[in-house]
Amino acid sequence: MIYPRLYTLNHEDIYQGKATDIYFIRSREILKKYGMCDTIVRYEIHTYGLPKSYKWAVYTGLEEVIALLENREVTLYSVPEGTLFTELQPLAIVEGKICDIIHIETSLLGILRFYSSVSTKAARIKKIAGDKQVIFFGLRAQHPALAPALDRAAYIGGCDAVSGAYSKEFLGIEPRGTMPHALIIIFGDMVKALKAFDETMPEDVPRIALVDTFYDERLESLMAAKALGKRLWGVRLDTPRSRRGDMRLIVQEVKWTLKINGFDNVKIVVSGGIDEDQIRNLRNIVDAFGVGTSIAFPPSIDISMDIVEIYDEKTNTWIPVTKRGKLPGSKQLYRCKPIIEDYIDVPGKEYICSDGSKATPMILKYIENGKLVRPLPSPTEIRNYVLSQLKDVEL
Repeated sequence: MIYPRLYTLNHEDIYQGKATDIYFIRSREILKKYGMCDTIVRYEIHTYGLPKSYKWAVYTGLEEVIALLENREVTLYSVPEGTLFTELQPLAIVEGKICDIIHIETSLLGILRFYSSVSTKAARIKKIAGDKQVIFFGLRAQHPALAPALDRAAYIGGCDAVSGAYSKEFLGIEPRGTMPHALIIIFGDMVKALKAFDETMPEDVPRIALVDTFYDERLESLMAAKALGKRLWGVRLDTPRSRRGDMRLIVQEVKWTLKINGFDNVKIVVSGGIDEDQIRNLRNIVDAFGVGTSIAFPPSIDISMDIVEIYDEKTNTWIPVTKRGKLPGSKQLYRCKPIIEDYIDVPGKEYICSDGSKATPMILKYIENGKLVRPLPSPTEIRNYVLSQLKDVEL
């Protein structure tokens, strides 16, 4: 008899290394048998390729990596969370005994690849949207166990807000959202549902009407505006693909109808299958975008983790070594301007930027022998860091 359950691991399970591949468990058993578990190594985290046409990615997930490595006899060096990077650049170094690290490689990479992939797509979307708001609506596209991490990855990548009802506990920001079609269908009337929303919700919740349930967008938008007047912040067009046609023409029709009826203050929000091309096409006539699946299921940022040095106790030196196709030895990323002017060399070098300033060494120590040695930024601080870098790069 099979009893239904949620197939998820809790924090302690992940910390203990249960989210791993069997060959790592077997390797640790072999190393232990042959007395090699105390071999001290340095793993480098990097990427050797980005999705097609991508010029950069956003490194996120560091806070969860720190949670995974804390209280182990390891030392972690990393670029700050939210740092833009490109292929072949070093991102982090994990240093310690091989048997303290090998079984958590799977989880560590899973965290970084998941986070960085979602955050990179969010950053690309926000870069295209510019000053128009981007609200992340993508929780339904992934397993619910990932909801807080998914909202966090989207937010720190650049989204202006997220819809997760309980993500405030993790992010410290108020969730955003409008109303679902289900509410309107139960009331049987968009105006009745909107008035009920208005009468029930606190004043600080924006009144945004969903205007494509029973009638066309132009008619329902005007109905909503007449029903709430100045209390209506905006209308959301979530037009089904089967009825969509040219979305830009639909938005223009709605805006014109609202304008000639004295409601040109009403904002336009568009959602439903939104990706980069749609945002480019609509950003000059739309005030906000609700983006879900394209951020929740982004192209994967292929982050790798390889041993690049082994410590030789006899000579008290680090020996550069790695598998073929990778560059042996620890490296440092020296930054002048994100992506545009970067240098890679061994640690301890000094580079002068083209403007005469000193390049900044980006890989910093975060954990020493299992203890956190550097304060961590808030999600909003990471997001601001990402946005500051986006100003200088192109898609």
